[in-house]
Amino acid sequence: MMIDKKDVLKALETITVPGEGQNMVESGAVRNIQIYGDEVEVDITIKNPSLQARKKTEVEILKAIHKDVYEKAKIKVNIKVDAPSTSPKVNEIKGKPIPGIQNIIAVASGKGGVGKSTVTANLAVTLAKMGFKVGLLDADIYGPSMPIMFDVAHEKPLAVNVNGKSKMKPVENYGVKLLSIGFFTQPNQAVIWRGPMASKALNQMIFDAHWGEIDFMLLDLPPGTGDIHLSIMQSMPVTGAVVVSTPQEVALADARKGVAMFQQDSINVPVLGIVENMAYFTPAELPDNKYYIFGKEGAKHLAEDLNVPFLGEIPLVQSIREAGDVGRPAALQTATPIEAAFEELTKNVVQQVVNRNENIPPTEAIKITTMAGCSAVKKK
Repeated sequence: MMIDKKDVLKALETITVPGEGQNMVESGAVRNIQIYGDEVEVDITIKNPSLQARKKTEVEILKAIHKDVYEKAKIKVNIKVDAPSTSPKVNEIKGKPIPGIQNIIAVASGKGGVGKSTVTANLAVTLAKMGFKVGLLDADIYGPSMPIMFDVAHEKPLAVNVNGKSKMKPVENYGVKLLSIGFFTQPNQAVIWRGPMASKALNQMIFDAHWGEIDFMLLDLPPGTGDIHLSIMQSMPVTGAVVVSTPQEVALADARKGVAMFQQDSINVPVLGIVENMAYFTPAELPDNKYYIFGKEGAKHLAEDLNVPFLGEIPLVQSIREAGDVGRPAALQTATPIEAAFEELTKNVVQQVVNRNENIPPTEAIKITTMAGCSAVKKK
């Protein structure tokens, strides 16, 4: 019997390429078909290098041709594996770019209670004071605190029409655009969700929101190294991470793990640096005294050990806590040591973003287009 090449192609269209979701012909896996009477030779290229995938592909080709073309056909299958390179890339950018958002900074901590959300809120308002367009995503699904810290706990995001699609409009205060799961729950309502549900809600706040033009998007991550962190890295092109810790040894042990998470080959997000929060206490009546309640320069030494930048230290001051509780971040208190500390921290973060963006290939770089208000930040 003379076999027709068209019939062989039609039979191969019924077979799905392992791990690709397309049939062999659509995906281009079929490279060549040669027919000699009742003999058929098929050249196939697949991306899955496993022996199981190769064997499964060969068996399915034999079955399809015998069933749909000629049951006595003599078939030879040549399988070539073209596996993608698994070598790690330096400063790899992951996730889908979000139109209008230039730089995404994840603020993390290995441990809860070290003031990560407070640092994030004050970093956001300081960036806004410097003239940048700032967004803040409260990614702490189970313990959202940003609505209180920005005095917008009773606000609700509005729906706006953007190119025929309904999008959430972030709540705005102090020049910062803000979204949080706290806007969608009652004050006494606990969010009791498993990881996939929390990740889905987070993705909606990222991709179903109309953020507009943003120079810096800050992500207030939950404590630890878990599901939310992985979801963020998979879905967003994170520019870099800032890790917050107190000088206490217990907190430093977890901060070390937080840095290690971002530096893993599978995540590979540049660590912009470490912030030491609650570095020391100075009583108002003794302004020249410093009391190192949680230890001295622990986070600074950790940064040196891990060879990552030290971004600055924030003192333990009662008014920082009070300002967060009443919804007006302490960095807005002009001409105070607190404002100066957060300005120094913010300038260092911006400088590290500039350095980071200069050290990756131009095709992948996310450039800062304005340095308004950052006269002290100079490119090296």
